[in-house]
Amino acid sequence: MAGEGLDETGKRGRSVLREGDDGLRLKAADIGGELGERATLVQFSSAFCQPCRATRRTLEQVAAMVGGVAHVEVDAEAHLALVRALAITATPTVLVLDAAGRIVRRATGQPRKADVIAALGAAV
Repeated sequence: MAGEGLDETGKRGRSVLREGDDGLRLKAADIGGELGERATLVQFSSAFCQPCRATRRTLEQVAAMVGGVAHVEVDAEAHLALVRALAITATPTVLVLDAAGRIVRRATGQPRKADVIAALGAAV
């Protein structure tokens, strides 16, 4: 189903959230946008992905609510080398970066606003 993934128990769910990628850091040049002062929400999207549109709205709302948080959307099809390097297998995929650009959380599927805010807690 579009926008759904498997949770840790293998059951269908809205999104899959996991810990960061062992200290992997991204720079502004890697994602094509400025990092936030406190955290960055990086969204990998594709052109015909319906859940990507809803995810964009959610991440924009959270970034506007939480000071120092930026939202950067990356076109997965136009950045295949980055997609492969980060093992992005579905859109939308959201990476939560801390102020230094370290990936602290990763989620696949359409997240809920409350989940995004909770994931930001690991970054700030």
